Amino acid sequence: MEAARLPSTAGKFVVVGGGIAGVTCAEQLAIHFPSEDILLITASPVIKAVTNFKQVSRVLEEFDVEEQPNTMLENRFPNIKVIESGVKQLKSEEHCILTEDGNQHVYKKLCLCAGAKPKLICEGNPYVLGIRDTDSAQEFQKQLTKAKRIMIIGNGGIALELVGWPTWNSLDIFQAIKYEIEGCEVIWVIKDKAIGNTFFDAGAAEFLTSKLIAEKPEGKIAHRRTRYTTEGRKKEARTKGDAANVGSALGPDWHEGLNLKGTKEFSHKIHIETMCEVKKIYLQEEFRISKKKSLTFPRDHNNQSVSTDKEIWPVYVELTNEKIYGCDFIVSATGVTPNIEPFLCGNNFDLGEDGGLKVNNHMHTSLPDIYAAGDICTASWEPSPVWQQMRLWTQARQMGWYAAKCMAAATLGDSIDMDFSFELFAHVTKFFNYKVVLLGKYNAQGLGSDHELMLRCTKGQEYVKVVMQNGRMMGAVLIGETDLEETFENLILNQMNLSAYGEDLLDPDIDIEDYFD
Repeated sequence: MEAARLPSTAGKFVVVGGGIAGVTCAEQLAIHFPSEDILLITASPVIKAVTNFKQVSRVLEEFDVEEQPNTMLENRFPNIKVIESGVKQLKSEEHCILTEDGNQHVYKKLCLCAGAKPKLICEGNPYVLGIRDTDSAQEFQKQLTKAKRIMIIGNGGIALELVGWPTWNSLDIFQAIKYEIEGCEVIWVIKDKAIGNTFFDAGAAEFLTSKLIAEKPEGKIAHRRTRYTTEGRKKEARTKGDAANVGSALGPDWHEGLNLKGTKEFSHKIHIETMCEVKKIYLQEEFRISKKKSLTFPRDHNNQSVSTDKEIWPVYVELTNEKIYGCDFIVSATGVTPNIEPFLCGNNFDLGEDGGLKVNNHMHTSLPDIYAAGDICTASWEPSPVWQQMRLWTQARQMGWYAAKCMAAATLGDSIDMDFSFELFAHVTKFFNYKVVLLGKYNAQGLGSDHELMLRCTKGQEYVKVVMQNGRMMGAVLIGETDLEETFENLILNQMNLSAYGEDLLDPDIDIEDYFD
């Protein structure tokens, strides 16, 4: 009865989330139904907009992502109304969303695109930071200005950015080091043998590592993306804890404009601890009572002797390899978890093993008239043999676009086929200013031992790897300007038996496109 007295806004379509998936979904709904009101509910004063979109091939696409004020979206689409508020509760049986500002919004069709939040290695520790959105990046910047040593835990995109392996933009590693964490000792902890295993194998990592010895460039490469920051907007109303939980995913140039510079002026060092994880975190007093000893920062990799650290640190980390290091703070970059909590109370959603809202092949959740797209959802349909879900912007855009198409079809009583973008995993990005194309089962995901690899590598120029199974191409990694992406995309999609071609597939003296014209 109390809810009935709240002011109500009825919208035929309601989308929750101002990230790529939510904005793409709202835009497509606005195009499909120009006379209908589309409500976009987001906790942030900025939205993520796709710009400079380019269809590279049938499946591969390139685009930039810009943070824009909510008003820009409303100006582009007069029938979109942005509600700047967090979600308090979803009442699925009553078909309404309660927002933190005290309003309720009735929907006929709802799409949940609330993204994900950092999977922190330790909740509630003031020295453990997660980086996910603009606010948390600014909190990181503030901490870094006072830091002499930090520890980074994780091997994904954010970790790679921080230690100078740019995953979305074209900064060289020395620029990344200088402008991101210059003057700070960095201990990087990864559970894998090689860095960046989310994106590439050890061979590709070795190829890219050659950039480590490149000369430092003269100037900083300019970025063509423009920025819109939340600085000065509602800061007083947001707590430090909120920074880790509110906001859509960071853009590829999230570090632009942040003066990420530590207190030591010159000596930037990175030390990598592989094949280990965090065993225990000690606060300063806990560590003193434990009587354990921490290690100094390893400065000479040829000299294996290590000494006890005499400096007193705010926090200490004991690793599973028994080493202990002190630091000013810890960056938890160990992935994300779907942001489902605001929607669970009183709603019996089916959840995937990774904690996302299960969606079928029409992006529909287990509850009536509720769809989901992007990082919050888990694809529960039988996937194509060469597609897998990865929480990347490309899939967020595809899912948001397809969810809107499915919502429109259901409203109009039309049938709709599965979108072609789910036939083949395809992602294009950049590392060290190299173009990197990932296709299909590019790291032999799920293929077991029943596969073989074919490699071609020209140092400093290109790295080509294909994954073959029973004579058919299942995946590929293309680094550099190989011009092979469209040909390999077609070969993976049509599953032609390539056994007869053998190693000619990767012979640089043979124009492989002529084979399959």
